[in-house]
Amino acid sequence: MKDRPILWVLLAFILGFALPVCSCVGTGAITMGALSRVSQQPMTQVPGTGDAVAVISLNGTITAGPQDYFTTSGITPDRVRSLLDQAASNPSIKAVVVRVNSPGGSVVASDEIYRALLEFEKPVVISMGDTAASGGYYISCAGDHVMAHPDTLTGSIGVISQFLTAQELLDKIGVEAVVITTGPRKDFGSPFRDMSEEEQELWRGILDQVYEDFVDVVVESRGLSADTVRDLADGSIYTGQRAQELGLVDSVGTRQAAINKAAELGNIEGEPRVIELRTQPTLLEMFYGFQTRSMMPALEELVGWTGVPSLQFRLAGE
Repeated sequence: MKDRPILWVLLAFILGFALPVCSCVGTGAITMGALSRVSQQPMTQVPGTGDAVAVISLNGTITAGPQDYFTTSGITPDRVRSLLDQAASNPSIKAVVVRVNSPGGSVVASDEIYRALLEFEKPVVISMGDTAASGGYYISCAGDHVMAHPDTLTGSIGVISQFLTAQELLDKIGVEAVVITTGPRKDFGSPFRDMSEEEQELWRGILDQVYEDFVDVVVESRGLSADTVRDLADGSIYTGQRAQELGLVDSVGTRQAAINKAAELGNIEGEPRVIELRTQPTLLEMFYGFQTRSMMPALEELVGWTGVPSLQFRLAGE
């Protein structure tokens, strides 16, 4: 009977402390083991031997954020550079097909990806999927050969910037925002007040500068006159077939046709091997991504829509 309180204390310790700790440790071990197995998977699928064409799939919105290793959607400069490094370091890869399926996104990220593709030394064939519009078209201009599916939606050459204004809503619910700045334009684009006509003109001037940069990229890559490109660059969407007729792409065809074209440019005789490239994270990167991926997209989207000025090469509504 005298030992019973000790037993109760021991049982309480096991249920209240040791069991939860062991559970957390076990869960962590299982998670780390799973991440380790994923991280040890090969970066490429390499059937057979001989010269090969690499396929890089770029799906989703173009952003400047970190890579998300748990999904194949989302296009970042880091992800593209990582994939191009794989293709450059593999001597059996003679050419690359970049499969673009994107409505566009960040202006800066689009330009960084465009430059990375432009500087890549092996032949690059762009293969457009369902959509390669705005920033998706911008990065496609870096290809040595640009091929669209006849029904691809492409074009949308231009710049867009969107701001939310919540002033009327705040007035209705009786909320007043107090903003203290060091200058009259420091809260430019704030959701707590309407943008003045003067501020809209200033912002339009910035958009016009970036628009001209987009026009210059198309002029240089497609060999069209600046006037011709400006006539096409009013935000209009074109099918792949129409884009070929207008000189915005080189040809129309399927993914396999793009692979065949890449093999031709890479001087590969016969049917080439096809290597699907994907990014390969370290164990630490995967664990960090596992911890943060659920909150980061929502936070980034929230910040992007609450008054932070931004420029987008993006198809509206996507």
